[in-house]
Amino acid sequence: MPDLGILLLSHGSPAHLDDIPEFLANIRRATPPQPIVQAVRARYEAIGGSSPLPEITRAQAHAIEKKTGLPCLIATRMWHPSFEQVLREVSSAQSPTSLIVLSAAPFSAHVYTEALQATALRLQSQGLPIPTLHPAPCWGNHPRYIQGWADATVTVLDQLGIRKTARAVLVPTAHSLPLRIVQAGDPYPHLIHTAVEDFLNRLATNALPSILAFQSQGMTEEPWLGPDLPTVFERAKATGAEGVILVPIGFPTEHVETLYDLDIEAKQIARQQGLWLERVPCLNTAEPLIDALCDLVDQTRNRLS
Repeated sequence: MPDLGILLLSHGSPAHLDDIPEFLANIRRATPPQPIVQAVRARYEAIGGSSPLPEITRAQAHAIEKKTGLPCLIATRMWHPSFEQVLREVSSAQSPTSLIVLSAAPFSAHVYTEALQATALRLQSQGLPIPTLHPAPCWGNHPRYIQGWADATVTVLDQLGIRKTARAVLVPTAHSLPLRIVQAGDPYPHLIHTAVEDFLNRLATNALPSILAFQSQGMTEEPWLGPDLPTVFERAKATGAEGVILVPIGFPTEHVETLYDLDIEAKQIARQQGLWLERVPCLNTAEPLIDALCDLVDQTRNRLS
């Protein structure tokens, strides 16, 4: 068995408000316009000045370490520590020599691992000894992950009570993508639809009418994958619904796109359309999520043994 470790890839999030311009520049690959910087800063200010994403990611890594017995490092695609920084550190330490690569984005693991592999190839071309990478696949359709969302949703439905939920529509949500990426053949929409279908089947008798929404469209002029939340709220209202229950199945971890885009912005939009809004919290470090990630580790470790 090689000197094995785990590398958990996260999107990353700025630690301080003053980091937002650099963070946006990493995402946009260009200096962001000041109005966009101000808009994003206002979102972070509205949720308390920072995202819980880094802290939760560290807790996830700790839970994975504890369950698998392997060291679990963290690298972020858009912030610090970057893919390059972590690969350089591992190369310098010459340990681990092999890394099982997990993406914290359950339906976009291929995007993260391709970016990591490109970084690794670039560093190798500079003469650095890079650990062998063993990427795990997209895992958003893992039974434990889907069951975790079903269980969390039933808990919220029970808390709300049948009298309130009887006139509600369930709205699973996932991050939108530019349509050009979808049209180029990215499997993301298919993976989301398959996961939502499984999720609704697992709700069984607790299932409500449902409409899938794609949220958090980017601040660009190009067309994005829909329907978006305002459109879905209009459709829900047209059915006679009095409220919506959001299930952010595309997001395992709380961050600005759940805490602001859903809990603040979407709630305001729903209220304007005469709907109440409730939300199922993200799984974060819940056992089903950690189980799903550790199962990917075990599958990969078994292939290597």
